[in-house]
Formats: sequence, structure tokens, C-alpha cells
Amino acid sequence: MDKDVQAGRRAADRMGDAQDPYDELHLLAPGGHLLAGADGRILRANVAAARMLGIDRSGSGRQLRDFVAPGSRTRFDAFFHAALGSHLPLPCTLELAWTGRAEVLSVALAAHADGSGQACRIAIEPGDPAERLALLARSEERFRRIVHCADVGIWETDAQGRIAFVNPRMAALLGCAIEDLLGRPLADFMDEEGRARLDAHGVRRLPSHAAGIGARAELTFIRSDGAVLWASVATTPIVDALGGVTGTLALVTDITRQRASAERIWHQANYDELTGLPNRHMFRDRLRQEMHRSDRNATFLALLFIDLDRFKEVNDRLGHAVGDVLLADAARRIKGCVRASDTLARLGGDEFTLILAGLDRVGNVDRIAQAIVDALARPFELPCGQAEVSASVGIALYPADAHDLGELLASADQAMYASKNGGRNRYCYFTPDLQQAALRRQAIGADLRRALDGGQFEILYQPIVSLRSGAVRKAEALLRWRHPRRGLLQPAEFIPFAESSGLIVEIGDWVFREAARQVQAWQRSIAPDFQVSVNKSPVQFRRDAALYQGWFDYLQELGLPPRSIVAEIGENVLLDGTERVVERLRQYRALGLQVALDHFGSGHGSLAHLQRHAIDFVKVDAATAGAADGEAALVEAIVAMAHKLGLEVVAEGVETEEQRRLLVQAGCDYGQGYVFGAPMTAGELEAMAVERVDGKPVHPT
Repeated sequence: MDKDVQAGRRAADRMGDAQDPYDELHLLAPGGHLLAGADGRILRANVAAARMLGIDRSGSGRQLRDFVAPGSRTRFDAFFHAALGSHLPLPCTLELAWTGRAEVLSVALAAHADGSGQACRIAIEPGDPAERLALLARSEERFRRIVHCADVGIWETDAQGRIAFVNPRMAALLGCAIEDLLGRPLADFMDEEGRARLDAHGVRRLPSHAAGIGARAELTFIRSDGAVLWASVATTPIVDALGGVTGTLALVTDITRQRASAERIWHQANYDELTGLPNRHMFRDRLRQEMHRSDRNATFLALLFIDLDRFKEVNDRLGHAVGDVLLADAARRIKGCVRASDTLARLGGDEFTLILAGLDRVGNVDRIAQAIVDALARPFELPCGQAEVSASVGIALYPADAHDLGELLASADQAMYASKNGGRNRYCYFTPDLQQAALRRQAIGADLRRALDGGQFEILYQPIVSLRSGAVRKAEALLRWRHPRRGLLQPAEFIPFAESSGLIVEIGDWVFREAARQVQAWQRSIAPDFQVSVNKSPVQFRRDAALYQGWFDYLQELGLPPRSIVAEIGENVLLDGTERVVERLRQYRALGLQVALDHFGSGHGSLAHLQRHAIDFVKVDAATAGAADGEAALVEAIVAMAHKLGLEVVAEGVETEEQRRLLVQAGCDYGQGYVFGAPMTAGELEAMAVERVDGKPVHPT
């Protein structure tokens, strides 16, 4: 008997661990339901049975036989023994009576083995047929209210997958009348994708269903109006007395909005909102996949980096909204040049990338790259007129140019910058020389950082001499780098690297502050109106106005008039986004700084620039003051034009006495060059300026 008790307990424990669906199904049933061990002990009871017998739901180890009236126990023993060996429910009517109950209870029992042969399931109902009917009616009414008021869809299908029952909510979800659903296969309300999901999740024939275990899946349905319904479906098998699955009961929750929201979030995380192209995140994922495919198939792929030339100028001049129109059109043009299987992505700004996969010859890459360059060179029709840009394209091949993703990206990037440096509006392949140049740039960048921190920069000053009096009242600050291994370096040897690395901003700030401290000393020792010119690169010129405010605050701290510093800018700055230039020069003027336009007449400078922008000095190349009459006339014309506009003229690069004489005759205001003095230390310039304070002519050095 002890073995029977232990076996029954193990059966109950297994069902408890597995959350037996039979137990869950009958927990709140109006009739009593029990699970009894082979020894007759009550192992589990539903709520109704526990209340009927006055026990807790665990049975408390009580024998079911103890609740049977003495006159019915012989019949009960035979019935229970037979039920333990039967998979079909066996009926029995008898009377229950136990200590504490005043009257005998007539009941009808139905029992069968639970399938393990170690326990028996027993249903207890009133013995009176009228009472049983009343109990059944109450149960059905409760079920009807629950099903019809439920906020989830409910369906029941038979063993063939045909709909046997739906509640109003389920019919509403599908947009159909209830009667139009009954008897139809569930798959009728799904498209091919939905049926594939149904089969993939195996809701109709899931092996676990045969074991009486439910399943959950996300499925798609097609409503009667053609709209897609995404639903979370929790299914429970309907099992007969023999354990066979006779159908499926499902609870259906509409998750269409949640699904749409999740898809929207996924799309935002992987696609560029402006162009609809894959973004950086998806691009890297696609590139990784294509590299693996290339390895498997022994093919090669090409990675193209595409950068729009002069887009920044268009964006600054016409505004970001117009710039966005141009970017969207550029994306369409590039897409028109490639295959549907290729991946075009936007990394951000005006940078695009293109993955050409599964290639067998390089000629295909040339054709596509040239088509992209040609397409982007055509004028863009914008809301406010036409605009022109071009494209610099860098190409790297895998596996020829790289062994991993990071190396491939770096190679394409280097090739793209080679295209820019080669004149733009072209494409360029990666070469080992580009890699070596990139390594050199990185090394110089690291050296520049150490130079800035270690005080390796020096400033020399070249005198700017009044051509009327010969006095030195101005000087240009010229940066030099005393490299620990390479010696004294000229700006052309390191300024491009400083600009590309962004260090030019910190270096320029250091130059400004050093020059300010020096001009403070010279205003005491040479002249109160002494000025120093400092060169400003385009990178510095585009920086936030907060940088210039910091300069102004520093001048105030030193007690210097803002006019003590002259900012020299090149003509190319005036072409780099006109509106931004105008605003920046206004800021200079508001701070009191003066501005000199360097190398005027050597590039695309024009009278319109001088009229529009807040310029104080024009610097011209003294080489134009040659011996020819035409050249001398050109200098005279520039000087006269500048004076008419209220500007002063500085001739730089004055190398000969003849040039100096012609400049004086032309009425030029200042001269700068080796005929007056080479770049020198601050002490040497001070000695020279003090010597010439009386205005005596300065002789060549």
C-alpha cells in the first residue's frame, strides 16, 4: 500500500510541475472534480469538490472512501477498481455521508484512469437529473457571458482545422459575420506568408498538442477588407478521453499596432529617414554578410565611398531644407546606376556607400563608378533654382585590398580622399601608396599633438613696412615647428595635416594668444598702434563663434584694443558658403578685429567680394609689379580700387628694389618681403622697428 501512496504522490507532483491543463480547466468548474491515487487517497480537488467535502484542495491525505455512505462502499470499491483500469469514463450513482454532515448526499460519479495507471480522475455531480441540468445551465450561461464579453478573440477548430466556434470578438477582428466563419478552414483567412507561419509554428499539428501542452505564436490574418491583422495566438489542444487531439482552442490578441510600432522602430534604427536607404548600422551588417558570401563563392566585391563635393556650400547658401532635396535626388541618381541586388547606403551628411557584390571582373566597377560620377555632375533642379555639385568616389576591393571589415572601410575612405585631392569629380582605386600616406598622416597627427603639448611650435615675425615712411608698424606672425628629428619645418609641411586632423583649431588658438602677448609688448616698446596679422585657415574660420568670443575676452584681459590683431583669410574662404562668411566677418567686425584678404587677385577674388564683405586690408602679390607697363598698370588699378572702397593695400613678396619703387609709385600703402626683412624672431623685429622709428628708409637685408 505504501508503494501505491508513493506512486500516486509522484503522479500528482508530475501534474503539478507541468501545470496539468486538465487541472486548470476544471479548477473553477461548477461540478466537483478530483484526482485520487491508486490507494484511494485524494491527491487534488477543484474548488467545488473541496467545498463539497470540506477539505482543502490538496486533499490533506484523506481517503475518498471515507466520504462514501456505509451502504454504498461495496459498490464504490468495485467502481473505483474498474475505473483505474479504464480509459473511458465509467458511471456510478451512490450516496455520500461523513462525520459532521447532517444528511446523505446522492451523487453521480464518472471516473477513468489518468493514463499513468497510478491515479484516477473522478467527476462528482448531483444525483438528481434536474439538479444536473440546472448545474449545466448555470455553467453554460457563465461560459456564454465570458466568451461573448471577452476582449480577446476565441476560436475552436476541429481535427481537420475547420472553424467550429468563434466568439463575436474573433469575428470582429476578421471583419466577418460569425456564420460566415463556421465550417471554413482557418487557413482561408491567411495569405501565403500567414499559412507558412501557421505551418512553421505547427499550431495545427504541433507534437506538443498530442501531449496536451499549449503553444503560442504570432500569426498574420487577412481581414475581409484586405487589411493585415497581426495576432498573438495562444492555443490549447482539445483532448478526448483517450488522449487524442480532437481540435484546438485558441485565444487571439490583436497586436497589429504593437507590431507596426516595432517595425517602425526597427526601420528607424536601420534606414535613413531622408533617403530611405540603409543607414550606417544596416550597411555594416550587409557588408559583413557580403564579405562572408564572397569568401564562400570565391568572388570579389567592391566597396565605393561616395562624397559630394561642394555640397556644404550649397547647404550653407540655400539652407538645410534645400540641401535635403539635393541629397534625396542624389540618392535616386546613384540608385539608378546600380543593380537591385547592390546595397546603397547613406552614412550621414553627404556621404554614401555602395556595395557591389558577386563580381567576376573589375570592368563592371569602372562602368558603375563612372556612371555615378556623371550622374552627380549634372545640375540639380531645386526649389530655388539650380545647383551643381560633383562626386569624389573611392573604391576598395575585397579581398584584394583588405582582410577584414575595418580594413576595407579604411581603404575605401583613403581612396575617396585621393579622389578629392586629385581634383574631385572622379573615382580612384585604393593602392598601397595610399595606405602608406594614411600611416604617415596618422604619425604626423600624433607628432602634432605632442608638439602642441611639448612646446615645439615657434612664431617668427616678418615686418610689414610703410612704403611712405619706411616705419615698421605691422608684422605677420608665421608659425614654425621645431621637430625633434626633422628640424625646423615650414607651415606647408604640417598645416594640411593639422587641418585634416582638426588640431588646427587648437594650434590656431595658441598662435593667436602668443601673438596677442607679443603685440602687447610691442605696443609699449615700438608704437601704441602696432598690429600683428595672424593667418586663419578655412577650418578655423568655420568654427563656432564661441572661439572668437574667447579671443575677444583674452584681448580684454590683456588690455589690448581688438584692432591690435588682424585676421588674414584667403580668397577660398569667401567661396566657402557665402552666408556663413558674411556672418562670420560681421562677428569679427563686432569684436573689433580687422580682416586682411590674402593673395587678392590670384584666385577667384572679385570686386563684388570686397564690396560685400567686411574687409580692411587687401594683400596683393608684388610679382605683378614687374617691369612691364601692363603689370604696373594692374597694380595701380588694384590700389586705386581698394582706396576707393576705403581699404589699405599690402604688397607681399617684395623681392627687389625695382618692385618696391613701382609699388611706391602706384600708391601702395605697405610692403612685405625679403627686400625689407626675412621672417625673424620677436627680438630681432623689435630691434629693427626701433631703429626705424624715425622713419628712415629701411635697406634690404
